[in-house]
Amino acid sequence: MEKYLDPSYSPQERAEDLVSRMTVEEKASQLRFRAPAIPRLGVPEYNWWNEALHGVARAGVATVFPQAIGLAAIFDDQYLKEVAEIIATEARAKYNENIRKNDRKIYKGLTFWSPNVNIFRDPRWGRGHETYGEDPYLTSRLGVAFIKGLQGDGKYLKAAACAKHFAVHSGPENLRHEFNAEVSKKDLYETYLPAFEACVKEGNVESVMGAYNRTLGEPCCGSKLLIEDILRGKWHFKGHFVSDCGAIQDFHTHHMVTKTAPESAALALQHGCDVNCGEMYHHLMQALDDGLITEEQITTAAVRLMTTRMKLGMFDSDCEYDKIPYEVNDCKEHNLKSLDAARKSMVLLKNNGVLPLNKDKIKTIAVIGPNADNQVMLEGNYSGKASRYVTILEGIQNAVNEDTRVYYTKGCHLYLDMVEDQTRDFFAEAVSMAERSDAVVLCLGLDSTIEGEEGDPHNPYAAGDKKDLNLPGLQQELLEIVTKVGKPTILVLGTGSAMAVTWADEHCDAILQAWYPGSQGGTAVADLLFGTVSPSGKLPVTFYKDTKDLPEFTDYAMKNRTYRYFTGEPLYPFGYGLTYSKVVVSDMKAPKQIKRGEEIPVTVTLKNVGDCPVEEVAQVYVKDLESSYAVTNHSLAAFQRVALAPAESKTVTLTVSPSSLEAVDEEGNRRLDSSKFTLWVGLSQPDQRSQALTGQKPLSAILTVDR
Repeated sequence: MEKYLDPSYSPQERAEDLVSRMTVEEKASQLRFRAPAIPRLGVPEYNWWNEALHGVARAGVATVFPQAIGLAAIFDDQYLKEVAEIIATEARAKYNENIRKNDRKIYKGLTFWSPNVNIFRDPRWGRGHETYGEDPYLTSRLGVAFIKGLQGDGKYLKAAACAKHFAVHSGPENLRHEFNAEVSKKDLYETYLPAFEACVKEGNVESVMGAYNRTLGEPCCGSKLLIEDILRGKWHFKGHFVSDCGAIQDFHTHHMVTKTAPESAALALQHGCDVNCGEMYHHLMQALDDGLITEEQITTAAVRLMTTRMKLGMFDSDCEYDKIPYEVNDCKEHNLKSLDAARKSMVLLKNNGVLPLNKDKIKTIAVIGPNADNQVMLEGNYSGKASRYVTILEGIQNAVNEDTRVYYTKGCHLYLDMVEDQTRDFFAEAVSMAERSDAVVLCLGLDSTIEGEEGDPHNPYAAGDKKDLNLPGLQQELLEIVTKVGKPTILVLGTGSAMAVTWADEHCDAILQAWYPGSQGGTAVADLLFGTVSPSGKLPVTFYKDTKDLPEFTDYAMKNRTYRYFTGEPLYPFGYGLTYSKVVVSDMKAPKQIKRGEEIPVTVTLKNVGDCPVEEVAQVYVKDLESSYAVTNHSLAAFQRVALAPAESKTVTLTVSPSSLEAVDEEGNRRLDSSKFTLWVGLSQPDQRSQALTGQKPLSAILTVDR
């Protein structure tokens, strides 16, 4: 038996043997994302491109979970791992069926280009809802959890995850093919790289995808600094590297760092890009003939790719995942998990006591707004297709008592795609419905046709980015007209990013941030509005009052961005979210002094003193009191979701890693530069705005480190 067919050898040994039997042309062909078959060696064709951001995407029916930003708002890495395990199970189920039908086209493989662990540094970025928010620590923990869930812990990889987009990538979308992200070494290592490092070192992620833009002058998919020096050098990454789609062509058409297609292909391969999503690696043989690359470089890349295919069990008959049946895809159990995730993800931003609504007292309710019956809003982008969707309107219709009247009108369009006078024709109807109702649910916001990726032909707003943080079109006018009727008014925001809803904060009775909540989102909204469950999500991003509070979108310096550096007062802070009960935090215990490198256990008691069962998120923040390199404010260092019945108390211990005490100097070096720190533990940040909104002050302690 040939070594590459013998599972007693390691995946790399088998890959090396297989590649050694290929001609140079065959090796080069395997570096294209549409890799052709090599029949004489028994190598089937393979398409490397597949997506699984919040469910198996773009490949027909699958369970559609809340968008990534909503999953981040759950603040529970173990829970996200469970979600990723379900996604991997459905991925294998679909793959197994596709193989039986010999269907090996795009979106049919096992290499998934997820998760997106870029930092959501600016709320205007259209793709920010694909991420886990603005904080490197939260993003690291969630990225690692998603990868472990997707890849599994068996003999083979259940699926192969990909951390993207490496690195320093978060808009503007309309400039991404030509933009050069200038960033200090401090910001690079303090904010933009930690999640990727965790995905490599802790998550053992199988692949990494480069970004479209340049970083510090080098195109990210052909960067010596990012790929050679950091990823493979400092972090010892052993997996494969993939270009974003069309990114290598940008080298000579937009970035102008090369002149020809063979030169672009050569630059990417030289610095370690193994598979090209695009067409540029069709020019590898010309680059070889021109002396721009060597056969050894082609061989190295081919071995990495074949190693991944070996790890996935593609050349074996005993892979433990080959028997996963198609029937588990989109099954009832998985859709119930999606519903549960949607409930946990939503963030209650304001409540003057109107929520939860009493369905026995509500005889008429008005559901108004362009997102009330909007299926697209449920999905977000990079989504699969559910077999059944429940919009917010449908969720409320299903939830109310049989004799309750539900009025509905769209009110206005999501954005201005018609003459303004025509769209205002719905306003009178909206007011009439509000006048006749016991309560009003206003469903406003965005969807992925407004905020999303550059290149989407349906995107009218700056190639996917938001121009500002306001409600688009006539939504603000609709909000004001309906609210001024004077009925109890609940605003449900369906968005993937922060909005400056300052008027709503002053005038609405309650505001619920629903994100893009997945196929079961309407049921989840209704469950929260009527108190079937309590809201429990926390914000993974800062909500600002205005873009005037922020630097220019193209400025990648972290100064005055995100909760760690922002010096103004936010509208709603990172880590904030209300529930229907009151949880009291007490009895904080933390060491007063530790030795360098020791973990820090922080123990605290949480008691639910209300009459509603809730889930709360205990959060630990750290502030360096001495170092000149410390972040401006404080940093999240640990979190834990805790379920509490009425009158129940639980004592939990959160562990702070010694790395959370390190500062990053101007050269990008992590160092323990202080001996004194403040530790806070509570249900939100230790900032004044959080305390004002929640009425609770976190507990604190001073920690001394023996250096």
